[in-house]
Amino acid sequence: MANSLAHTKWVCKYHIVFTPKYRRKIIYYELRADIQKIIKDLCKWKGVEIIEGHMMPDHIHLLV
Repeated sequence: MANSLAHTKWVCKYHIVFTPKYRRKIIYYELRADIQKIIKDLCKWKGVEIIEGHMMPDHIHLLV
């Protein structure tokens, strides 16, 4: 959905990468369900739409 003014239209998307200290490979296997719930709750609370998300063993990609 594009936002607009009189002579402009724009779509604002952000690519966010979360990385733990020392890139420990615990996200995907141990904390995946908890992190998904937290991120979904935060985005819902702030009114942010998650367009795409990927969880890797040592980092998380979000397109919001």
